[in-house]
Amino acid sequence: MEQGLCCCIRACPRSVDFEDVIAEPVGTYSFDGVWKTSYTTFTVSKYWCYRLLSAILGIPLAVVWGFLFALISFCHIWAVVPCIKSYLIEIQCVSRIYSLCIHTFCDPFFEALSKICSNVRVALRKEF
Repeated sequence: MEQGLCCCIRACPRSVDFEDVIAEPVGTYSFDGVWKTSYTTFTVSKYWCYRLLSAILGIPLAVVWGFLFALISFCHIWAVVPCIKSYLIEIQCVSRIYSLCIHTFCDPFFEALSKICSNVRVALRKEF
């Protein structure tokens, strides 16, 4: 699962450039002053919005994500793995009983059936 997650993270763009968001088609161009001003406005506003959001929400979201992953780790360590281990121990006992029943009842039946069917001969004839 971690391999698939890494591929997904690598495929996501890490930064968004001005040309990725605002692109003029070939043959259609605005004034150079408008283009340069919009580029500067986009770049500066993106820079400061990111810094502002990081300053305001960075620490609270870090706490939330830390709590969430701690909760997931806690549940995995103290609930999921012990349940799986318990299940494997119990299923081992059931597996032995199931295997004993199959070998006791089904094996003789299918062995007798195979001996009956082993003497069957099939002859094919073409009739015109």
